[in-house]
Amino acid sequence: MKMSMYQASVPVLKRMLNNLSDILEKGAAHAEAKKIDPAVLIASRLYPDMFALARQIQTATDTAKGCAARLAGKEIPKYEDNEATFPELAARIRKTVAFLDTFKPEQIDGMEDKSITLKLRGGDLSFTGMSYLLHFALPNFYFHVTTAYDILRHNGVEVGKMDFLGKT
Repeated sequence: MKMSMYQASVPVLKRMLNNLSDILEKGAAHAEAKKIDPAVLIASRLYPDMFALARQIQTATDTAKGCAARLAGKEIPKYEDNEATFPELAARIRKTVAFLDTFKPEQIDGMEDKSITLKLRGGDLSFTGMSYLLHFALPNFYFHVTTAYDILRHNGVEVGKMDFLGKT
């Protein structure tokens, strides 16, 4: 059986967002246990020119909702990007998973050759549906999820590879 575009996108994005939510829970618990102001973790970054934790979460969720919506030809919901607490970031992830739950396989399967153009600051990027999914959306999504994980791990949150990968 061939893997479909839907199988390679929506379930993968949802799983990783749920894993990210669990990792954020550990971050919040770590801040409470160590008497660290949660705002310090949320504003943390790996390097001064990189996004802080909150922006990593925002970008991961934007990438997930944008991926499914672009492949299916649906409007991408706009979020305010004003989350400043662990509960607000968790709510954003839940909202994104709920949006992903609205997609059916028939909306995404067969979109391998669909033309997708992203308008970015540096210029337009054009893809087929398959190249967008495999060479842009998923790598970008994983980059931001991984960086969020790394920020928390760097700040002492006890998370490991299985937290990132999730349980089967």
